[in-house]
Amino acid sequence: MSYTEDELLPLSALQHLLFCARQCALIHVERQWRDNALTIEGLHMHARVDEDGPHREVRKDLVVLRGIALRSFHLGLVGRADVVELHRPGPLLASETGPSGFVPSVPVANLDGNWVPYPLDYKRGKPKENRCDDVQLCAQALCLEEMLGAHIPVGALFYGRQRRRHEVCFDNELRVLTSETSTRLHELIASGETPSAPKQKKCERCSMLLVCMPEAMSASRSAADYLASQIRDASGGEAL
Repeated sequence: MSYTEDELLPLSALQHLLFCARQCALIHVERQWRDNALTIEGLHMHARVDEDGPHREVRKDLVVLRGIALRSFHLGLVGRADVVELHRPGPLLASETGPSGFVPSVPVANLDGNWVPYPLDYKRGKPKENRCDDVQLCAQALCLEEMLGAHIPVGALFYGRQRRRHEVCFDNELRVLTSETSTRLHELIASGETPSAPKQKKCERCSMLLVCMPEAMSASRSAADYLASQIRDASGGEAL
């Protein structure tokens, strides 16, 4: 399947969907957004990465590209990469084989020889229990593969709390998960509906908590019970 320009969705929405489908719909269907301390810290981290805007830094066997626009008509995604490193193909990278018609290294304008793209994404905290960060990074790699006709075997996530890189292999399992998540995202947005979601431990760190109101979504309590609890809270616990 191939999407049109008008059907492209934000690449960042993949992470929202894998964290919580309700959060994703609140942001990308209802167009609501709230910041908290965690999101603001993340914004500051990305601002430091992007402070000079898109630019190229050339070293001997490494080129660092920042703020690269990404697009995939196959996945129906559009976004921007924090950093894409270009490495000279070594023995390991040169031996990697990709899909038919895709090559392990590609020529780059205004640079001599061929290079292997290596996406690098910056994250505020630490590695997560699920694969939402891996999927977002893999989607960046798939966009680059489509744009450049290259095969990209690996990339990395840099976590601010750990201050080190976590390398991610773009194996078949992750590629399939990324493609399936993209399809789910398009189906959710096309439905125009915001699904319900029970309150979970992860809700406490979600910036959309006050908009989402997961307590009201619980199947185990009625709207009347929820409103009564809110009235009690507002009155200091006294019945009205």
